Amino acid sequence: MTTPEEIEVNIRQLEEQAAATTSGNNPVTPLLDVVRRMILAGFGAFALTRDEAEQFLNRLVERGEIAQKDAQHLIDETVSKFRQVSVSPVSQAEANVNNLSQQVETGLEQLLNRMNIPSKRDIDELSAKIAQLAARVEELRRVGDTKTTE
Repeated sequence: MTTPEEIEVNIRQLEEQAAATTSGNNPVTPLLDVVRRMILAGFGAFALTRDEAEQFLNRLVERGEIAQKDAQHLIDETVSKFRQVSVSPVSQAEANVNNLSQQVETGLEQLLNRMNIPSKRDIDELSAKIAQLAARVEELRRVGDTKTTE
């Protein structure tokens, strides 16, 4: 049986993991934070429901209406089904947030292109070309200087 303290520790661990995986400069972090908090609230509600279900099944066992092994089997089966279902929404939410982030980035890039504002990549490419041309000019200047001194 899970105690409220264990649930709180598990929730703190999940929050710490979530904080470690998110970056502070990501514009969709608040959205992801809200989704994670909703999921954590669901886990908390499930843990409370599980405790209540265990208490109910234990009362049935005490009355002799159900066998102990059947009660434990029901609890284990319910927990495993919840784990299977709960993993899917978490990964789906993260995939949706990543997709949204990619769409926002693409939209901003297209907007900047339409406004003829160069991106960092454009500036880096131009800087590399300028560096190549400067090196070539310097090379030609040295060749020209050696020819005039001969």
